[in-house]
Amino acid sequence: MARPTALPAVAVTAVSLVLTLAVVVMWLGTAMPWPVALVVGLGIDGGWLATLAYERRLAAQGDHSRAVTAVGWSFGLVATGVLVAHALMAEADTGAWLAVAWLPLAAKALWLVHGLWERTALTPRALDMISGVQQEARDKAAVARARLRAEATTEETRLTAVTEAGARVARVQAKTAETLSRAWSTLESARNGEDTGRALTSVTGRVTPDVTPSWELPVWGPTELLTALESGPALTDAELDAVVEEIRTSRVPALSYREMSTRFRAAGHSASEVRLRAAWKRVAA
Repeated sequence: MARPTALPAVAVTAVSLVLTLAVVVMWLGTAMPWPVALVVGLGIDGGWLATLAYERRLAAQGDHSRAVTAVGWSFGLVATGVLVAHALMAEADTGAWLAVAWLPLAAKALWLVHGLWERTALTPRALDMISGVQQEARDKAAVARARLRAEATTEETRLTAVTEAGARVARVQAKTAETLSRAWSTLESARNGEDTGRALTSVTGRVTPDVTPSWELPVWGPTELLTALESGPALTDAELDAVVEEIRTSRVPALSYREMSTRFRAAGHSASEVRLRAAWKRVAA
C-alpha cells in the first residue's frame, strides 16, 4: 500500500523532471543541436533519479548515506538553477517560469518528508494495539471518575441523612426539655404555694373529720435506695426533734431535708415520713 506522503512526492518529481527536460531542450536547443540538449536534460534528470533510487534503497534497508544525499540535493539545485536562469533570461512570462522553478527542491523536500514518515510509521497491528491501550486507559479513567462521583454522592447523602436525624433529635430533646421545664415550674409552684396545704386539708376534712393531715407534694429528683431499718423503740417527738436538729446543723450551711432524712435513716433511727417531716418543720421554724 502506498504511503500517503509518497503520492505527492512522485507527482511533484514527475512534473519537475518533465519541466527540467523541456526547459533544457528549449533553452539550449537554440545554441546547440537539440539531440545534445536532450542528452543534457536527460543527464540532469537521470542523475537525479539515480540518486533518488539509491536513497530509497538505502532507506528500505534502514541505512543512510550523506554522500548520496548530498549528490541528490546537488542535482536538485542544478535543475532549480537551470529553471531560474531560463526564467530570468526569458523575454516573456518570467513570473510564471519563476513560479515553477522551485519544483525540483520541492520534490526533494517531499521525499525527505516521506522518509521521515517511513521511519516513524507503524504496522496496522501495532496501531491497533496502541489504540486498544489508549481505549483501555480511557475506559479506566471513565470508570474511576464514575466511581468517585458515586462515592461523593453516597457520602453527601449519608451526611445529609445524619444531619437531618441529628436535627430531629435536637428538636425532640428541646421540646422534651421545654415540657419538663414547664412541669417542674408547675410542680414547684404547687409545692411552694401558701394555699396548697389549706386547699388539700379543706378537701379531706369532709372525709376524715378532726384529722389534720400533713400534705407534702413529691420532690422532683432522683431516688435513692434506703437501707433496711432494724426494729427499735419509737422516738418521742422531743427526741425526734433533737435528732433532726443535730443532723441538720451538723454541716454549715444546714443540711436540706433530703440530706437530713438520708443521714437520719443511715444512723439507724426509725420514724415515719410524716413524723420526720413534722419534726423538720418544727426544728426549721
